[in-house]
Amino acid sequence: MALPESLRRLLTAAGPSGYEQAPAAVFREAASAFAEVTFDSLGSTVARVPARPPGDGRSVAVVGHIDEIGLIVHHIDDDGFLWFTGVGGWDPIVLVGQRVEVATRDGVVPGVVGKRPIHLLKEEDRKKVPLLKDLHIDIGASGDAARELVRIGDVAVIAGEPVELPGNRFVSRSMDNRLGCYVALEAARLVAEAGGAPGDVYAVAVAQEEITFAGARTTAYALRPDVAIAVDVTFATDQPGIDEKEVGRHRFGSGAVLTRGSTLDPLVFERLLETAEAEGIPFTVAASARATGTDADAMHISRAGIPSAVVAVPLRYMHSPVEMVQLDDVEAAAQLIAAFALRLPSDVDFKR
Repeated sequence: MALPESLRRLLTAAGPSGYEQAPAAVFREAASAFAEVTFDSLGSTVARVPARPPGDGRSVAVVGHIDEIGLIVHHIDDDGFLWFTGVGGWDPIVLVGQRVEVATRDGVVPGVVGKRPIHLLKEEDRKKVPLLKDLHIDIGASGDAARELVRIGDVAVIAGEPVELPGNRFVSRSMDNRLGCYVALEAARLVAEAGGAPGDVYAVAVAQEEITFAGARTTAYALRPDVAIAVDVTFATDQPGIDEKEVGRHRFGSGAVLTRGSTLDPLVFERLLETAEAEGIPFTVAASARATGTDADAMHISRAGIPSAVVAVPLRYMHSPVEMVQLDDVEAAAQLIAAFALRLPSDVDFKR
C-alpha cells in the first residue's frame, strides 16, 4: 500500500519536544474531518468522536505522542558553528555527517553535523564513539551572520523525506511516534465510520513524551477517560543484534504488540487480546515488569488511576533518521483499537 498522505505529512513536519506546533497542526487538520477537535496551552490535541446514542458507555482515549527527538542550539561561536545538545535520547554516532534543518523565526536554515575528520584523529581516538559535545552544526555562515540567522534555543531535526522499500515497508525519521498519532487518528476514524462506540472515543496527540511525559499527564488529568491506550513503537526483533530471549518476538508483519505488565490494567489487556482473536487481527504480546517507557506511565496514575494499556508497532532502528516500519502492523494496531472500542461493554467494571 502507498504511504497514507496524513502519515506522510505527520512524518515530514518537524516537531521536537516542546516545539510540536507543525505536526500538531497536521494532526488537528486531519482529525477535524470526522471529530470535534480541541487543544491546550501545552500543545496536546484531543479529537472526540461522540458516543452513539444513548452514549452511556466507557470513554476510551487512544494516545500517541506528537513530539520527536531533536537538537537544541545552546551556543554559537565566533566562527559561526552551532553547538547543541539533544532533545530526547540520541546515540551521537547516528548524527555524524547528517544534514539537518534548523527551525528559526524566519524559516528553516539548512546545515550539516560536523566533527573532526578521521585523518586528523589520533589512532586511539579513532576507536572512540563521539560524544554530543564533540559535534557541531555548520550552516556555512560566519559568527555574526550565523547569529542573525539562528538564535539560542532554536531546534533542529534531521532532514529527509520518507522512502518506500519492498514489502510494504517505509523509512523515515519521527516514526517514533508519529505512527502512534496516526494509529490514534485511524482508530477514531474507523469508529466514526461505524457510527460511534458505546462511549466517547478520543484520538489524542500529546506533547513532550520524549522528555517528561508532560502532555500525557495534563491531558489524562483534564480528559479523565475511563480507559487509556498508549500507542507507541517498540523494537522489531528481526534485525541483527536483538536477542528475542530478552525482549520477545515482535517481527515485521506480526501485527500489533500488546503489552502485559505490572503497571497496566489486566482487564483492558484481556479485552484487547479477546478482540484481536475474535476479529482475526495479528498480534504479539510483550511483558513489562516496571515502567513501560510510554505515556501509559503517566496516565495510569492520573487522578485516582486510569485503567491503561499499551499497543505498540514494531520498529527497526529507533531514534535514528532511518526508522523502519511495515505498514501492515500499523493498520493492524488501528483496526484492533477501533474494534476494542466498538466492543467495550457499557457496564464493564475495572476495579480490582
